[in-house]
Amino acid sequence: MRTNQRRHRAIAVAVCTVITATLAGCSADGDDAGDKNTLVVSTFPFGSEELQKAVIEPFEKKTGYKVELDTGSNADRLTRLELANGDSGVDVMLISDYYAALGQSKKLFQPVKAKDVPNLGKLRDFAADDTYQGPAYTYQLNGTLYRTDKLDAEAAAEWSVFGDKKYSKKTAIPDISVTSGQLTISGIGSVYGSGPFDIDKAYDTLGSWAPGTLQFYTSSTEVTNLLSQGEIVAAPAISAFATSLIKSGEPVSWVAPSKGKYMATNRMMIPKDAEHLEAANAFIDYYLSAEAQTRAAEVIGDMPVNPDAEVPAVLAKVAGKAATDPVAAGFATLDPEPVVAHRDEWVERFAREVSAK
Repeated sequence: MRTNQRRHRAIAVAVCTVITATLAGCSADGDDAGDKNTLVVSTFPFGSEELQKAVIEPFEKKTGYKVELDTGSNADRLTRLELANGDSGVDVMLISDYYAALGQSKKLFQPVKAKDVPNLGKLRDFAADDTYQGPAYTYQLNGTLYRTDKLDAEAAAEWSVFGDKKYSKKTAIPDISVTSGQLTISGIGSVYGSGPFDIDKAYDTLGSWAPGTLQFYTSSTEVTNLLSQGEIVAAPAISAFATSLIKSGEPVSWVAPSKGKYMATNRMMIPKDAEHLEAANAFIDYYLSAEAQTRAAEVIGDMPVNPDAEVPAVLAKVAGKAATDPVAAGFATLDPEPVVAHRDEWVERFAREVSAK
């Protein structure tokens, strides 16, 4: 709809230019007034209905702004933004940290400023990290999903469980393409090598475990089904995957690694070509409020970054102290610069040195 509006405005401008004398008063601004209070939020398809209920509808009611959603995967949405060449129609993009950093490297975003978003000053330090031009609105902890009838938490917390011959063909490992993939690689690099970007050691280790790995999974549905059906006993995964399983009564839990703890963030970014900057800032400020963060935690299962937000019991049960203060619980974020610089190489090597074995 918005693309058609721009096309109509462009045609109107051309017509006015050519025949101004005979069409005095012709204007291309007729439909701008109708959408000046409407902003477009680009987000993930998964959880978009919950986002509507938890954040968007209360925001619209409180501010009078209207929100249109544009959904798609991280990669697809970032590609569309780049190809739009300054005419994307997107005002706020909810996107994972790697893709946020990739977009920054391509100069696709503009900084979110504290003077325009007062709630920036109320966030945990990692959420307002100036490495990124936009704040985190939630975070994802990497650890191990495991069957409680087959493993105890202490055993599941050790990376070595994935190389244990006792569980040969009973474990899954994330592909590098999913959020848990890079976090798992970095965790193993830290524990078995010199640090989170010791890719050589991480791939050597993962490659040695690969023959005993049932599957390298590429989606949340894939890994949760494997666990629910009892085909595997453990898999590295982000904590959010455990919430619905625990609620449903499955014999499944999640535990943080004893060492090599890393987390990802989802961030709110403003494209460089955003048309409705005031509305974009208002949306970001609202989403970072304790009110919205509490509702997002309850309805979506987002880990809140505003310390004044309330954490639901199920999130506290899954993540413990890390549900309120992940840094104090030993989790760290990854420096995005090496990931952006070497991602293509690491993806190619993972396919060749790990998942192909």
